[in-house]
Amino acid sequence: MNRSSFNESLVSLLPLSAAEREAELVLARAEGPAFPKALVSRGLMTPEGLRRAYETFCGISSFQRESAEVRTIPPDILPLPFLRARLIFPVSLSDGTLVIAMADPLDVDGREAVAKATGRRVEVQAGTEEEIREAIEKTHGEDASSMERLVEQVGEEGEEGTGGDERVERLIGAASEAPIIRVVNYIIARGIERGASDIHLEPYEKTLRVRYRIDGMLEEVEAPPKRLQTAMISRIKIMARLNIAESRLPQDGRVKLRIGGQEIDFRVSTVPTLFGESVVIRILDQANVPLNLETLGFPAGTLARFRQMVVVPHGMILVTGPTGSGKTTTLYGALQEIRTAARKIITIEDPVEYQIAGVNQIQVKPQIGLTFASGLRSIVRQDPDVILVGEIRDRETAEIAIHSALTGHLVLSTLHTNDAAGAITRLLEMGVEEYLLPSSLIGVLAQRLVRTICGKCSAPREISQAFREEILRETGFVAEGDLRIGKGCDACAGTGYRGRMAIFELLPVDEDIRDLILARADAGAIRERAVARGMSLLRQDGWSKVRSGITTIEEVLRVTRAA
Repeated sequence: MNRSSFNESLVSLLPLSAAEREAELVLARAEGPAFPKALVSRGLMTPEGLRRAYETFCGISSFQRESAEVRTIPPDILPLPFLRARLIFPVSLSDGTLVIAMADPLDVDGREAVAKATGRRVEVQAGTEEEIREAIEKTHGEDASSMERLVEQVGEEGEEGTGGDERVERLIGAASEAPIIRVVNYIIARGIERGASDIHLEPYEKTLRVRYRIDGMLEEVEAPPKRLQTAMISRIKIMARLNIAESRLPQDGRVKLRIGGQEIDFRVSTVPTLFGESVVIRILDQANVPLNLETLGFPAGTLARFRQMVVVPHGMILVTGPTGSGKTTTLYGALQEIRTAARKIITIEDPVEYQIAGVNQIQVKPQIGLTFASGLRSIVRQDPDVILVGEIRDRETAEIAIHSALTGHLVLSTLHTNDAAGAITRLLEMGVEEYLLPSSLIGVLAQRLVRTICGKCSAPREISQAFREEILRETGFVAEGDLRIGKGCDACAGTGYRGRMAIFELLPVDEDIRDLILARADAGAIRERAVARGMSLLRQDGWSKVRSGITTIEEVLRVTRAA
């Protein structure tokens, strides 16, 4: 079965309405090889369900980790970076036939590459990404092309140059050497394998520091020596099409790489520091972005009310929270809910991080005058039904967005405030007239991301009476229910957490709230009235997830202290 037919077969398994199924078929054709993984990421299919689909529709047997005859396979039969990048695990070798497990068993290029590299006939089994990655690391991890081994290949030459054109030529030459390319690729590939959202390269006086942001927390990893700093940063600049000779000013760029059979976008930012340029690489792996509202962690009642809001034909909905709290992901999920052939949806973002099929997306470019405000004026003339504004940063953008909501458009946007009630007072502080808000604002959703307990090492948690009383005294939370904690294992790198989930606070703007807005009430009064009418606060949603064994007390306290 070819890939397009398989994707269509997957859609036939989904419990969707006819309209939803048609939308998924459009996505299947647009995303191609990335579609099966995207279904899993969006919660529409489990990894095990996908593996069974390969067996049912393609006749590909399932990989069984415990039955892999690893001792019959030479450890160097395939390079470890290739196994990691393609998610391929050698299972058995006999009579000239090599059996391999693949997360994407329809990856013909990967299969042919294995056959060509080994000179053997290849048979394929289907496995989940997680079990194949674990099998690779447990079986071949010690044979890894470690950072130390890669650095040895670079040599001992320093990075000192003279200046001008000669310096640029030296930079390009050093950055184009195969060992430097391998070091940079190694750092990026390891970040993707670890599930990092960002890779940080930070120069200090005598060292170069490399850190991955995993589940919102920075984790330091093995770094190359300081002497490779300039060549590595030059290599990253070349990849992102930045000015390699400019090291005095910040620069931003993008690069697209093909890793593991799929294309992944990276956003690159450089800024000059005291000891060289600091680089942050944002990993924009669309297949790992959950664009289904049901997978984000909404309580059932909150999700039902939010869905009622996003189908309103006109008005404004705001999502608030600090940077990195998942606001844009929630808005993308909302667009997926309302995206149909009958609606025109336009977004203006800074930056456009993920592409959505069937949605017109605009990237702001302040250097040429394309700002949120100016872009929003032009969008209104494009006859949209739904407008997504990446962020309301000033009075001008706020007023245009509100007027758009008042003239028959559904406007979705974000604000940087600590809670839902604070969004209203923030708009008033920007200079928005109070009489405009009650008739335009539908609701405000505040959110945070909490790390979830690792499923592999989750265990019941017993807490002392003293700690129980302290939590009750400080937060009002009664520590009871299915309290759990992650003990730490290989799967979560010893942290006890793996993955993240959002906690929410939804403020519907009803008659009572409208009266308070007109009276220019402060955020405290608005919050108090909303709670009296049934609104659950961020921390309360967090406590419900603690009682369900999803996250921990400490994690909820960490992300809600300012809320």
